[in-house]
Amino acid sequence: MNLPPVPMTVDGAAVLHQMLSIRWPEWRALPESRRAEIAAEASAVLSEMETAADGQSGLFSMVGHKADVMLVHFRSAIDRLNEAELKLASLALWDYLELKTSYVSIVELGLYESSAKTYAKLAGEGLEPGTPAWDAAIEEVMAGHRRAMAPRLFPEIPDRKYACFYPMDRKRGESKNWYQVPMAERQRMMSEHGAIGRRYADVVRQIISGSIGLDDWEWGVDLFADDPGVFKKLIYEMRFDEVSAVYALFGTFFVGVRVKAAGLSELLSGKLPVRE
Repeated sequence: MNLPPVPMTVDGAAVLHQMLSIRWPEWRALPESRRAEIAAEASAVLSEMETAADGQSGLFSMVGHKADVMLVHFRSAIDRLNEAELKLASLALWDYLELKTSYVSIVELGLYESSAKTYAKLAGEGLEPGTPAWDAAIEEVMAGHRRAMAPRLFPEIPDRKYACFYPMDRKRGESKNWYQVPMAERQRMMSEHGAIGRRYADVVRQIISGSIGLDDWEWGVDLFADDPGVFKKLIYEMRFDEVSAVYALFGTFFVGVRVKAAGLSELLSGKLPVRE
């Protein structure tokens, strides 16, 4: 019996990253009173979005030339992300921002080990992949994972000072193709890969989101920490493991400093608010 090559995954929050530049000359040309009014309006809306019951939003002041600010949104569904976009676009401040890029994804937890065990168990019971009985059994297993993993599937934006976001792919070239590797081998490599991340669990919060069919890369990775140097150490160490060294492709990296919505006015005046 040919077992499915695709591991089970459980999906959670829809995620949107927005990287924006500030039109500084136009912004500075406004009267001070108008700047204060516009900033206050945006700050109030972002403050509500920071603590929304349906998912949080977070503001980050970006380091480097790629953008000035990054907005990260976690919501219960894709359409709620679009609502967040439209709400922000209606602000007066939006006239002085330029969207440089964005990224859409869904929080995803891969279940390689569980998949292998579940597929073998169901095959041992005589169930055929793709049949109603097989699909019902898989859904029962998935429902249990969704209940157990709910806090990880619908996370809050970690209260850490720094964030690092980047997209990534698995290679699909002629000589190295992740999707043609047997599932058992992929499971082994992912287990070794995950072990590295777990060693950094006390200092880095990692949130993986899947974007196949949603954006240009296959996954988005968010790292949150109080020491940005940990990003370099973690990613450098991971590049020595097999799954990264042989099969990974990395996109553009974005690094920023968390700014509470209440500090937006100060940020727009050219100052980084002091973190309380």
